[in-house]
Amino acid sequence: MSERPFAVMGAGLVGSLLSIYLAKRGNKVEIYERRDDMRLGNMAGGRSINLALSDRGWKGLQGVGIADEIKKIAIPMKGRMVHDKEGKTNFLPYGKEGQAIYSVSRGGLNCMLMDLAEKHGAKIHFNQRCKRLSVKDGVAIVEDANTHKETKIEAERIFGTDGAFSAVRLQMQTSMDRFEYSQHYLNYGYKELVIPPKKDGDFAMEKNCLHIWARGTFMMIALPNIDGSFTCTLFFPYEGKESFASMTDRNAVNKFFKETFPDAVPIMPTLLDDFFNNPTSSLVTIRCYPWNIEDKVMLLGDAAHGVVPFYGQGMNCGFEDCTVLEQLMDKHLKNGNNSVAWKTIFIELGQSRKPNSDAIADLAVGNFVEMRDLVTHPDFILQKKIEAHFSQLHPDKWLPLYTMVTFTDLPYSHALKQGQKQDTIMKRVLSSIPDLETKWNSHEVEQLMLKLIAEY
Repeated sequence: MSERPFAVMGAGLVGSLLSIYLAKRGNKVEIYERRDDMRLGNMAGGRSINLALSDRGWKGLQGVGIADEIKKIAIPMKGRMVHDKEGKTNFLPYGKEGQAIYSVSRGGLNCMLMDLAEKHGAKIHFNQRCKRLSVKDGVAIVEDANTHKETKIEAERIFGTDGAFSAVRLQMQTSMDRFEYSQHYLNYGYKELVIPPKKDGDFAMEKNCLHIWARGTFMMIALPNIDGSFTCTLFFPYEGKESFASMTDRNAVNKFFKETFPDAVPIMPTLLDDFFNNPTSSLVTIRCYPWNIEDKVMLLGDAAHGVVPFYGQGMNCGFEDCTVLEQLMDKHLKNGNNSVAWKTIFIELGQSRKPNSDAIADLAVGNFVEMRDLVTHPDFILQKKIEAHFSQLHPDKWLPLYTMVTFTDLPYSHALKQGQKQDTIMKRVLSSIPDLETKWNSHEVEQLMLKLIAEY
């Protein structure tokens, strides 16, 4: 092993997990994090969208033996609980019986991953911001946020896991020819709100669901926490008649919420304070390529592929980066931990992950429309019933798109392509059979779907 460390820029979720994978192989790992140590109680509040752990994320955690520990602080969500304007609810299961995604605290998970990284020998340096890279020499310059002192880091390899606004990626942009980069913002922001536990400590709503108030052009969601509270997130236009710009005072916000989310307001006692004290955050999709420079620098997680949160796959996709990297290390490091092997690993990682990260980025934006609008439409609900029933009858011929993305590790690019094909078939089914709502599980529907699958 080299005397020079592997430098990981960013101690977030992906950086911490990556460090564990690297350290378990005997590498010297040094992590540089621009923020303070959140384990000291310095977590920034007001910007959280609770994590939704699904199969890809669990696989990444299982690879370092932490999955069982995380399940102790995670709450299974078996489906969406859709709240209409009259306060009535409708439960839409995510998958088959026993399938669930898991709500887990971003901060709690990050702290556990940092603890485990240190346990395996990684050293974390906090308040250290990456300022410059000299890729040819494997050198990074970091600046201490408190003293402004600059330190020269001589690294064997540098991993950029420093988020959607990555300093490592910026250095790659300015030092590489033909580096492709794009960022796209939605005209929506998000704001964190809270539903606290009831006085007896119990949950104020059904615990094992992702709650959603879909209102056509915007929505609010709520995910459960182990302390009995729910973290709510309002996804709202920046401008327009109903938007963050129009919510200018407490009376306007109070009136809007009472009219729009009438069943939520009585269980949100700090609504107005939360609305005006918590920041409004943006929603951005980041794409770039290549993700590496030779065998010296590699991007993973949001630094390589930032996605909007509407499929709950941002973290899961980043963890899958680590899983694929581990597989490539197993494949290519058998004959030595050398530059040629690492360059091959980095190139293959980017080539295999780029199409899939692009696919989940597209799927996430598309799912925003589904969540804020379609989940209340009778045709959408009917389509999901038909798909679930047909999939039970013919699992070798049909997996719903959500199942492919969330409950398998099939490539995201395959899920996107297959989902588009299945959506075309379902449009034909919905338009071809009269009184479909009374015979959605009939032999007639089954035979039509089998015929269309053969045609497409």
